[in-house]
Amino acid sequence: MTADTTPESLLDDDLLTRFRERAAGYDRENAFFAEDLAELADLGYLGALVPAGLGGLGWSLADVVRAQSRLATAAPATALGVNMHLVWTGVARVLHDRGDDALDFVLSEAAAGEVFAFGISEVGNDLMLFGSGTMADPQPDGSVRYTGRKIFTSLSPAWTRLGVHGLDTASVDGPKLVYGFIDREDPDVRTLDDWDTIGMRATQSRTTVLDGAVAASDRIVRRLDPGPNPDPFVFAIFACFELFLSAVYAGLAERALALAVDAARSRTSARTGLARSEDPAVRRRIAEAALALDGVTPQLVGLADDVADGTDHGAFWFAKLSGAKVRTVQVARDVVDAAVRVAGGATYFAGNELGRLQRDVLAGVFHPSSDDGALNTIANAWLGPVAD
Repeated sequence: MTADTTPESLLDDDLLTRFRERAAGYDRENAFFAEDLAELADLGYLGALVPAGLGGLGWSLADVVRAQSRLATAAPATALGVNMHLVWTGVARVLHDRGDDALDFVLSEAAAGEVFAFGISEVGNDLMLFGSGTMADPQPDGSVRYTGRKIFTSLSPAWTRLGVHGLDTASVDGPKLVYGFIDREDPDVRTLDDWDTIGMRATQSRTTVLDGAVAASDRIVRRLDPGPNPDPFVFAIFACFELFLSAVYAGLAERALALAVDAARSRTSARTGLARSEDPAVRRRIAEAALALDGVTPQLVGLADDVADGTDHGAFWFAKLSGAKVRTVQVARDVVDAAVRVAGGATYFAGNELGRLQRDVLAGVFHPSSDDGALNTIANAWLGPVAD
């Protein structure tokens, strides 16, 4: 990575100001972050994880953690939306660095401007990567037709490639979970206009209906047994998803803390005549929030480096990753709550930035891993699975 393409230089202060100003409008209008995405694409951000030799920025996973946190200080929904593209390029990069070229087309196409989206989530499917209610129907030419519904498909107005999974029960070696990539132009893909949420509105994570949509044979990247799987592909998805997602909420919390500090300095107590920043209760709230937030990003960066370096955490890998996500989201929620209490009633108005962050941070609990799922994973890592 060259000195002029660091996260701080690419996502400079002027860019963050523009994005922050647009974020309020996107939220108010329930609109997609089209201008933000176009600007990021022009800067080469969609190729952040693509090796320089393949036309990208050549950033590391840790660089993207820092970049996504920085972006989220201005526009959390934009950061969360582009996150799904970065997850797929992150998976491709992790595999590429391990000598697996199955997703090298993702790297080259991302560098060329294609936008990848994540089509994994399904209604009621708490198995996530380990199961699917979508039917994967193998064809004689090696392609696969997918039939089902995917929810929370971020980047719905803009994606050009959709990574999906489905269950093949027809093949002699079935059942198998089949992962593949579908093109936007496929006539058997429909996007519903059903995204009207209280937060993270600009992601436009709409429902995607697959009516036999085709992934070509050279876009089928894995056939795996259902259930937990040690395949590096599954690990890479889980690692990139948890780390980049956590980075977004860390950045959101960082901005909330900054707004709380500004509010404390600018508000005056009618009772004492002193700035709220001199109130011991306010100082304690801000100090506790800063103390909790201070440990988040170093852990995420450290885990990202461990993934890139191939560090062997053995049975504790999934516990560490899911734990980092749950902890980061909880810290973010606590920081935002403290910031709202410091800033006062102005945050209850819809146009207030801190009020928007309060709505945006709520989305964190709906992303995998859930609190219960993470705790189960951690318990299994330390105690072993519960006997049948």
